[in-house]
Amino acid sequence: MHSHGLEWRRPFRQLPQSGVAAVIFLAVCFAFMRAFSVLGPEQLRPLLPLSFALMAVTPWLLLRHGGRRQIGIVHATSKMSYVWAAATGAFLALTCGAMGSLLFGTTQDNWFVSIAQNFQRSFDTAGKSTLFLFAVFTTPALIFSPIGEEIFFRGILQRSLNESLSWNTSTHIECMAFATVHLCHHGLHWTENKHSILLPSGLLWVALMFLVARLFAHWRRVTASVFPSIVSHMAFNAAMSVYIFSFIWEKLE
Repeated sequence: MHSHGLEWRRPFRQLPQSGVAAVIFLAVCFAFMRAFSVLGPEQLRPLLPLSFALMAVTPWLLLRHGGRRQIGIVHATSKMSYVWAAATGAFLALTCGAMGSLLFGTTQDNWFVSIAQNFQRSFDTAGKSTLFLFAVFTTPALIFSPIGEEIFFRGILQRSLNESLSWNTSTHIECMAFATVHLCHHGLHWTENKHSILLPSGLLWVALMFLVARLFAHWRRVTASVFPSIVSHMAFNAAMSVYIFSFIWEKLE
């Protein structure tokens, strides 16, 4: 439990638990937005970047200036923390890619294959160069999800839970929430308007995403800032895209 309560905006200031409840409610809403975007019809795909944008602005809607600083919206004092955060994020992404290829090749059970197929469903990629597609899919992955998810999960969600729970417990909960929503990207399988569950690769993917979230949470804690965790998340997404377009993409065409 954190010794200093979060600085909420009105009306949450008088009843802080209502602020925590609001954050949890938003987490559920964002999860549904992601599920409908990734697993639903094509016209709902804009819900995903919209959810990331809403995640990013949530602290400005619910917290005062001091509260935003409390959740880590401050610069890290160590410049090297950004370097190490980026290096570890990229390393973990390449490890996830190598593990998926080693265990499942380019079959549907490979999580990076699922993500590549999600890319392919976004629009007609036929005839487009690999470099062009890499830029199209990697650019938003470096902006929307790292900023939105880190500010929300490692920032306001973790710190809100920390109002009544220990740091480790609140971190485990937010990391598991982060990992579970990533079932939308692998585990909950979409094919010909039918949904199925991929086991055990889906559970293994959740475990890997939990470890990834723990890495991001580590950088949030040791630097007292969400910015190194954002950089680590960006590096993870960038390395994931490099792996997909280097080792998977052409085998799926």
